[in-house]
Amino acid sequence: PAQGMGLYTLSSAQTIMNNTKMQENLPSSVTSVEVNGKTVHIVGTAHVSKASIQDVETTISTIQPDAVCVELCPSRHQAMTRPDDWKKMDVFKVVKEKKALFLLMQLMLSGFYRAIARQLGTQPGAEMLAAVNAAHEHNAQLVLGDRDVNIALKRVWGFLPWWQKAKMLFHLLTTLILPEKVDEKSIEELKDKDQLEVVMDQVARSYPQVKKRLIDERDLYLAHSIQNAPGDVVVAVVGAGHVPGIIKALHTRIDIAPLLELPPPSRWPVILKWGIPLLILGLLAYGFMQGPEQSVQSISIWVLVNGVFSALAVALALAHPLTIASTFMAAPLTSLNPSIAAGWVAGLVQAWVKKPTVADLEDLPSALGSVRSFWLNPVCRILLVVVLANLGSSLGTFVAGGWIASRLF
Repeated sequence: PAQGMGLYTLSSAQTIMNNTKMQENLPSSVTSVEVNGKTVHIVGTAHVSKASIQDVETTISTIQPDAVCVELCPSRHQAMTRPDDWKKMDVFKVVKEKKALFLLMQLMLSGFYRAIARQLGTQPGAEMLAAVNAAHEHNAQLVLGDRDVNIALKRVWGFLPWWQKAKMLFHLLTTLILPEKVDEKSIEELKDKDQLEVVMDQVARSYPQVKKRLIDERDLYLAHSIQNAPGDVVVAVVGAGHVPGIIKALHTRIDIAPLLELPPPSRWPVILKWGIPLLILGLLAYGFMQGPEQSVQSISIWVLVNGVFSALAVALALAHPLTIASTFMAAPLTSLNPSIAAGWVAGLVQAWVKKPTVADLEDLPSALGSVRSFWLNPVCRILLVVVLANLGSSLGTFVAGGWIASRLF
């Protein structure tokens, strides 16, 4: 028994020495924790960093984990591993289902990441793709640990007040048009925990709801995925900004059901959607009661102002002349019909007269690299036509309605 105990002690000591040596060989971006008998090695990465790719590959090959948990949801994983799916996008369906603005925002965010990545000579999310490939290479179970991107964006957008939405859209547009130069040293400095805490504090002050939905909630969701990953040894590859929150959440019991709930629809859009057309119709009816001349002038103001504003808006997107003419004729009518939007008509006409080709869809990722390429790509142009037509029609509604009211009263 004494001899057996000696062998056991020697074996345990050797295991400890091996683990210590393994820890020394891991990159500085790795944080290791013990959770319910499971060893978790968290790799904090910068999403457009070359060094992060090497950190991921080194960690997985050194650890040889049972599972690799990555900061990807199924849809993002599919987009990353099957880039040719752009070719299958049905632009007509996107316009009909009123998803043009949502898709346009995703493309703009993707374009911002690509602009930074192009400066650094890498591709966005390359470290996640490296983790996926390394998991397959070392026969580890791949866990897609992030919440669905559509749910995340809907929760971010749905809980924002309207003025925060306007501020965020303006910031996003200016960032796309006037991107800041970011060097690789700055990206690598983001791995430092103190620096990240400063960055998160700045985000919290500007957009506290965005930080809560986009960072804090996903920390919980990622931690839950790591807790439930198969095996005793897990490597988690996440953005460095998530590491402190994940470590804190790993030792708690997490209920993810509230994190998947969509925000309740606001009543104000419905009220405005029906209230403004009814108000305009009331003004036109009141003008008719004042006499034929007042009625003709009110209708002329409504048609010309609404039509011109909408037509000029789609012209900014370099829309086809037929699209511009169709928008001019449709906008005064669609503004009075809540079930049909001017952008819906404009987008379908643009897609019909200038139907995107397979080559246009193939060129979509590269079109996100500059404002000029983005503006000239037929797919992006359709999305811009939809959004700008709706903006022009909304602005024309308020200007024409105010003008008619001022003349009548």
